[in-house]
Amino acid sequence: MNQILNHIDLGEWGEMVAIDYLKEKNYYIMSHDWRLKHKDIDIIAFDNSTKEVVFVEVKTRRNNVFLEPEEAVTYQKIKNIKSAANAYIHYYKVSQDIRFDIIAVIGTDDTNVQIRHTENAF
Repeated sequence: MNQILNHIDLGEWGEMVAIDYLKEKNYYIMSHDWRLKHKDIDIIAFDNSTKEVVFVEVKTRRNNVFLEPEEAVTYQKIKNIKSAANAYIHYYKVSQDIRFDIIAVIGTDDTNVQIRHTENAF
């Protein structure tokens, strides 16, 4: 992938990296970029090992010089994710246990990428 990515392209690439990572870990991807008005959830997946529905926030950064990607998940962002997750749960009548994870993707191409997965992040 081209090293010069704009912010949106970098975020989309990071989400695809996260999806590939989750699939390798035997997660089933239920939805990608799910939206409710101005709130969104990057990835909704089913963890086959724990039988949980997982709401995943993906944070992608070129590097972590100034701020760790996980630190960019603010209180307001958490509130929005939980609100969107609640709507998803009610709409699709989700009965399984749920959890909220963060996947940090650091890098700019597939050959030089670091992935950190924080389960039960909030």
